[in-house]
Amino acid sequence: MAIQYSTNWMGPINSDWIAKHGEHWAAGRIDIYDVPGEHYPLEYSLPPMHVEDWNALSDWLDTLETKELLSFEELILRFQWATKTEIRWCKE
Repeated sequence: MAIQYSTNWMGPINSDWIAKHGEHWAAGRIDIYDVPGEHYPLEYSLPPMHVEDWNALSDWLDTLETKELLSFEELILRFQWATKTEIRWCKE
């Protein structure tokens, strides 16, 4: 069975944060399914990024299956390399 990944949007929903940074951000987590030896999905926290990059990452993760669990850093590096997209993270 292959390990699968998907994004789970969780915000931002705080009106003060949105007023300060604008509405073009998305944050949440990456859910990870079918990890050998795990009974529940694993997750990686996903900091705020530009919504266009979120959408591209979401689409890319929907097609990704791996035999071994990839770290958060490896997922991001592989995404950026495969799509020639550098994620625009929100900088506080």
